[in-house]
Amino acid sequence: MPGATHLATKVELTISCENLMDMDVFSKSDPLCALYINTSGSQWYEFGRTEMILNCLNPKFAKKFVLEYYFEMVQKLKFSVYDIDNNTYDLGDDDFLGEMECTLGQIVSSRQITRPLLLKNNRHAGRGTITVSAEEITDNRVACFEVSARRLDKKIDCYDYRYSGSHDLIGSLRTSLSDMQQGTHISPVEFECINPKKLARKRGYKNSGVICIRHCQVLTEYTFLDYIMGGCQLNFTIAIDFTGSNGDPSSPRSLHYINPDGYNEYLAAIWAVGAVIQDYDSNKMFPAFGFGAQIPPTWQVSHEFPINFNPSNPFCAGIEGVVAAYQKCLPEVKLYGPTNFAPIINHAAHFARQALRQNTASQYYVLLMITDGVITDMDQTAAAIVEASRLPMSIIIVGVGNADFSAMEFLDSDDKLLRSPWGDVAARDIVQFVPFRTFQGNRMALAQSVLAELPDQVVSFFNSYNLKPPNKSSQFSPS
Repeated sequence: MPGATHLATKVELTISCENLMDMDVFSKSDPLCALYINTSGSQWYEFGRTEMILNCLNPKFAKKFVLEYYFEMVQKLKFSVYDIDNNTYDLGDDDFLGEMECTLGQIVSSRQITRPLLLKNNRHAGRGTITVSAEEITDNRVACFEVSARRLDKKIDCYDYRYSGSHDLIGSLRTSLSDMQQGTHISPVEFECINPKKLARKRGYKNSGVICIRHCQVLTEYTFLDYIMGGCQLNFTIAIDFTGSNGDPSSPRSLHYINPDGYNEYLAAIWAVGAVIQDYDSNKMFPAFGFGAQIPPTWQVSHEFPINFNPSNPFCAGIEGVVAAYQKCLPEVKLYGPTNFAPIINHAAHFARQALRQNTASQYYVLLMITDGVITDMDQTAAAIVEASRLPMSIIIVGVGNADFSAMEFLDSDDKLLRSPWGDVAARDIVQFVPFRTFQGNRMALAQSVLAELPDQVVSFFNSYNLKPPNKSSQFSPS
């Protein structure tokens, strides 16, 4: 799929319907389901069709759809059901039984969804419903084994494979997984290591050493979709920079100025990331905070205030609720400073720490911070991120405007792990930073860039704590 940054996971969709409208006079409807995909915004294209089932109002279609799934993209799907009355390929001359639109993210986050079928005027198609269930197509078993060797042929010095290419084969062997699983620490299974050249030219050659398998076990290596389909929720928190460097919101030159089309870079970033994340949060209630402003009634500077001004309930209903709260908040505060990140990061980390104490893989936190300038409390921010790296939490930072964001790259430690000023080293890389200007207003590209690493961050965290998906009954597959 164009623009996708990671290899896709394949997902298989199974379709069934119930209580379809009966459109035929002398028999029941003969239904077929067509799947349409929209990734560009307005253009739908047909992906495929199920088989037609004769005389059936409750079809369970045998034909399945296999799609490439990208977490970082909103993949819109439309399932359209028709009563097939003729042999033409065109569905326009067949009776329309209803359709359902959703995203692939909504399906995989629930594993199975059932929705009413709607007619073109959005009225219900009688009592008709459609059920779509998803399964990831992957073999996520891995073989872990403990190996030793004895009497190997002496060889030249070892060189780094990637640079010199100087390798000298000692020997090889062939075996099966079941044979390897026979080995134990008390009685390891042994295999002769054979060098084919020596075998061909040396009379009396036996082997070039013996390989010993002391332990071999087949384990399940859980994937991102295992966790999502297994009940893990992604909790999305938004933090917005209200410092004075943004400019007066009433001025068209301000980064907080909302143009007549309802657009600014802050809103674009919220929509881009939120549109993807919201499919993985079942209640779609998102806490949203501001920092760097003087707030009523005391007009003290706050680096962690709910933009709906309700500290006991900072949640907004959906991304639309976040946008509405932001627009209402702007004229109520005075932009000030400085630009402190640590309070918001520590706030989100508090909830991630509570989730970790449950010792389950049921909650993961994603903090989106949108800012226009250089961080003032860099030392405290680095320390907060290092601490958060040991929690079920990731941080996305989007820089808006034309400021110099080079210092932000220090926090996005792709090359080496972040270190706090006090010497503590992060357990993993949890920060993704991008400047908004790089994407020239392309929300889809922005979302793909900042979210592409999130699935691996989720999996690596839960694996490091040996936490299995909440609804998985066993950590290990049969060996």
